[in-house]
Amino acid sequence: MTDVVPIHQTELEHEREYVAGLYERLDELRAEKERQLARVRKDGPQGSVQNVSERDAFASLYEDRLAQLYAVDDRLVFGRLDMDEGDERYIGRIGLTDEDQVRLMVDWRAPEAGAFYQATAHQRLGVRRRRHLMLRGRTVADLEDDVLDATLLDDESTHHGAGALLAAVTARRTGQMGDIVATIQAEQDAIIRSPLKGVLVVQGGPGTGKTAVALHRAAYLLYTHRERLKTAGVLLVGPSQSFMRYIDRVLPSLGETGVVMSSLGRLMPGIKAVPETDRRVAKVKGRLFMAEVVANAVANRQRLPDGPRRVDVGGTTLTIRPKQVRRARDRARATGKPHNEARTTFVKIMVRELADQLKDKLEKSSGVGNNIDRAYLSEDVRTSRDVRIALNLCWMPLTPEKLLTDLFSHPGHLEMAAPFLKAKHRRRLLRAADAPWTEADVPLLDEAAELLGEWDASAGRHQATQQADRKRDVANAEATLENVHAMLEDFGVDGVVSAEALADANQAGDHYVSAAERAATDRTWTYGHVVVDESQELSPMQWRLLMRRCPLKSFTIVGDIAQASSAANVTSWAEALEPFVLDRWHLEELTVNYRTPAKITRLAARVAQEAGLPVSNPQAVREGDWEPTVSRVAPEDRQDALLSGIAEDLERIDGGLLAVIAPVSLEGQITTMLRAKYGDRVGSGGGGLGQDIVATTPGEAKGLEFDAVVLLEPAQIVAEAGGIVGDLYVAMTRSTQTLRILATGELPAGLE
Repeated sequence: MTDVVPIHQTELEHEREYVAGLYERLDELRAEKERQLARVRKDGPQGSVQNVSERDAFASLYEDRLAQLYAVDDRLVFGRLDMDEGDERYIGRIGLTDEDQVRLMVDWRAPEAGAFYQATAHQRLGVRRRRHLMLRGRTVADLEDDVLDATLLDDESTHHGAGALLAAVTARRTGQMGDIVATIQAEQDAIIRSPLKGVLVVQGGPGTGKTAVALHRAAYLLYTHRERLKTAGVLLVGPSQSFMRYIDRVLPSLGETGVVMSSLGRLMPGIKAVPETDRRVAKVKGRLFMAEVVANAVANRQRLPDGPRRVDVGGTTLTIRPKQVRRARDRARATGKPHNEARTTFVKIMVRELADQLKDKLEKSSGVGNNIDRAYLSEDVRTSRDVRIALNLCWMPLTPEKLLTDLFSHPGHLEMAAPFLKAKHRRRLLRAADAPWTEADVPLLDEAAELLGEWDASAGRHQATQQADRKRDVANAEATLENVHAMLEDFGVDGVVSAEALADANQAGDHYVSAAERAATDRTWTYGHVVVDESQELSPMQWRLLMRRCPLKSFTIVGDIAQASSAANVTSWAEALEPFVLDRWHLEELTVNYRTPAKITRLAARVAQEAGLPVSNPQAVREGDWEPTVSRVAPEDRQDALLSGIAEDLERIDGGLLAVIAPVSLEGQITTMLRAKYGDRVGSGGGGLGQDIVATTPGEAKGLEFDAVVLLEPAQIVAEAGGIVGDLYVAMTRSTQTLRILATGELPAGLE
C-alpha cells in the first residue's frame, strides 16, 4: 500500500525547493561579484588616470553589492502572495531575478510587495492567500497561511499555524534588535510607506514597534527615493550608544548600509560626549536662549582695547587706537561672515592702516621728498610680534571647544555673555576647564561652530575650488558612463550607475568614500532625511541642531510623550516642534503593543496615570504568563532578594535575556555584585554576545527590550529624575515576559 503524503508536507517540500533555488541564485550572484571584483583588482594601477578611476569606481560598486548580498542571508525570503491572476509572488529582503531577468523574489519595499502587509479579507488588493515562511538557517521549517479569498477556505493546501507574529514577539531576546520585516502589520506599513516630504511624528506607547518602524522607514525611503537620498544621505539619531549598538544590525539586514547612525552625544564630529549628570544644568543648556549666549560669547571675543596701545615694528613705534579697531571691527562684522573668516577682513584693514602710519613716520623721519617704494611695509607690520599679539587680543581665532571652555570656566566671560541669567544658573554652568564634554554641550558646540566658521582663512577658497572640481568630475563621469555602458552590461552591474556615484569613486589614489561616510565626518553636511528615535527627550537646542542638519525639514520623528524623562520635559509634540516647523507636521499613532504583556502594561499605565502622565493605551497582543510582582524588603535583605529573584526569572525565561535596572547611583554597586555571582554572563547597557544578564539604568535601557526585568528602588529612580515618573515608566515596560520590582523604601503611587 502506498503511503499518502500529507498536503502540508507536500507544500512544505515545494517551498523548501523554491527557497533552496533562491539561495542558490544568491550564491551565484555573490560568486559573480567576487569574480568581477577580483578581475578589476587584478588589473592594478595602470593606464591613464581616468582608467584607474574607472577601475576604482567599479571595484567600489562591486564591494557595495557584495556587502548587501552577504547581509541578507538570514531569512532571505519570508512570504508568498497568491494573486487573483494565478501568479505566486515571493517577498524577501532584496529583489532577485534569474539570468534571463525573470523575477524570482520581490524586495519588501517595492510597491508590488505592499499587499503582503496591507491586504485584508475585506480589502484583498488582489491577494487570495498570504503565506508566511518560517526559516531555520536556509531551510523552510514551517509555513502558515492567511486566506483572504473565501473560496480557498476549504483548500487542503492551506495551513494555519500558531502565528508568525506571536512567534516573533515571544522569541528570546539576544541583546541585538531584530528586524520585523516578516511581520510588519498594516498600521506600521502605512507609516513606513508615508511620503518623504514634511515632518512625520509617530507616537506610540511602549512595545508598539516605534524603533522598528523608524528603521524600516529609513530603508524604505532609501529604496524608493534612491536618487535623491543616495547623495544627500539619511541620518538616524538615537538616545545613547547602547541603543545604537542594539540596533546596528537591522538596516544591513534590510539591504541598506548607507545610513549615518549617531547618538545625540556623537553629532559633533570628534566629540564623544558623556551624559549630563545634573538635570538642572541640562535644562539650562537645553533652552533656546543658549543660542543667544553663544552668540554673545563670540561677539565678546571681538574686543576694543581700553585705550591707545603702542606696538613696535622694526624699531618704529606705532599706535593702535580704539576708534581704528572699532572701524575695522564694524566693517568685518558687516561682511556677515563667521568670526574666523571675518577676522581676515579685520586683520587686512588694521594692517593697511598701520602700514600707512608706518609709511608716514618713515617718510617724515627721512626728510621731505623721499618717495621711495614702501610696498614691503605691510609685510613688516603683518610679521611684527607686537602687532600679532595686539590684533589677537582684539580678535582671536577660535575653535568651538576653546570658546565654550573659556565661557564655562571663567565667571566673567559667562556673566558678560549671559547677563539675563540668574546668578544661581550661571554658577551651575561653571565647571573646570578640563571637564568632559556632555550631551547637553553638543548643541552648543555646534552653534559655536556655525558662528565661528573655519579656523583656516583659506577654507572658503578651498571649498569653492572643491565645488568647481566636483562640477568638472560629474561632467567627466557622465562622459565616462557613455563610453563604458557596454562594459557595465558585460560586468553585470545591477542597477543604474549615476554620474554622481561615479564621480565620488573617481578619486585616483584614494579609496571610494560613500556619501554616508563623508557625511559622518562633516559637521556642515545637510541630509535628505533625518530619523529621530526617543525624540520626546530632545531639548530645544538639540532640535535646533537637527533642523540645521536638514534644512528641507524632512523628518521622521518617533517617540512617546509619556516616556519623557529628560530636562526638556515637553508635554506635547506641538510644544516640542512648533518653534521650528510651526504647524507643518502631522501625527500618526501606533495602537498595538507587540512587546509587553497586558499584565505588565496595566501596572505601568497605573503608575504613569497616578503621576498625571498622558499615557496612550495601546492594546497588548497577549496577556502574558506571569503577573508582575512588587516586593518591599529590608535594606540588609536586598541582595539576597535580588539574587533569588534573578535565579527564578532565569529559569522562567529559559535562556533569554534578563536586565537588572537600577538607579544611576546604584549601577556600579549592582554590577560588581552580579559579576561576583555570574562572572562573564553579566554585561552592561544593552548586553553583548554570550551575556544573558544585563546591569543597566533606566536611561541606558530606553528603547531596549529584555525577556525579564528586575527593577530596583523605583522611588529612587523617580527622585534621580527630579520627580518625573517617565524613567520609571520606561523601565517597567522593557520586559517581554516577566517584571519583578524590589524596594527597600517607599513605593511611588500606583505600586503600593
